[in-house]
Amino acid sequence: MTDAAALEHDRLAPRRRDAGATASAILEAAKGQFARLGYDHAGLRDIAAEAGVDVALIKRYFGGKEALFTEALKASFGSDRTREWDPATFPREIALLMAGPVPADESRTQSFQFLLRAATSPTTAPLLNLAVQERFLEPIRAWIGGEDAQARARVFAAMFIGLLVERLIRGDALAGREREVFVARVAEAFEALL
Repeated sequence: MTDAAALEHDRLAPRRRDAGATASAILEAAKGQFARLGYDHAGLRDIAAEAGVDVALIKRYFGGKEALFTEALKASFGSDRTREWDPATFPREIALLMAGPVPADESRTQSFQFLLRAATSPTTAPLLNLAVQERFLEPIRAWIGGEDAQARARVFAAMFIGLLVERLIRGDALAGREREVFVARVAEAFEALL
């Protein structure tokens, strides 16, 4: 077969589909659209265009906008990071992290913006609540353990989220005496919960 014939054969041959890669591309595009526009203003056609797929594939893989939103929410929480946390060092590590600047990793900031938009919409707040219970509070509750773990996990989550928002608003790392006091107080607060 000549080179020209081989190229023509390749062009006419059906492309292999990678369902996993397609679903991942759709989820990434959905997280971006939902973070920028919120649930009500994000459209499936725009998500499909950003993912480089036909809109029918969104319905095929996810069933519709609400199901896609729910899966994008779950994906925004990532894996269970509590397995990596050491209760002995966590309070100081999280205090140091929160005293620092907002990470340059745009995907982490985008995920947080996505969650904030979801929290402020009457349509999506119930879906976010379910995802938070399953993907955030339950792993924290199990990690904390002991008496009143559910209530302590809720306080832990509220402190964690509040610190994330403060850091996002502040942008720059804390310095000097303010940083020292901030780190000490945040570490004390998390130690009290653990």
